[in-house]
Amino acid sequence: MGTRNRFPKGWNEARVKAVLEHYESQTEDEAVAEDEAAFRRRDQAVMLVPKTLVPAITKLITREETAATRRRHNTLQPTSRARRKSKSLRTSRAARG
Repeated sequence: MGTRNRFPKGWNEARVKAVLEHYESQTEDEAVAEDEAAFRRRDQAVMLVPKTLVPAITKLITREETAATRRRHNTLQPTSRARRKSKSLRTSRAARG
């Protein structure tokens, strides 16, 4: 039985091949221009960190992205605590008559 390749969410063999083709067919000048453009971006930062910290930093970034996604999806829905509080207010009003 062959080994099955596992890709991160949103990736597949075709996407990996496309990325490889892009970078393998780039000239050195194109690669330098792409790198320089990345360093000029204002919405990102580039820093040097010890390799031993890379897994922890990657985990932190993933956790923050997940939390941000949840916050975006939950902005229109009351939290479970708010729903409980709202329900208890309705119940107490009904009890008062």
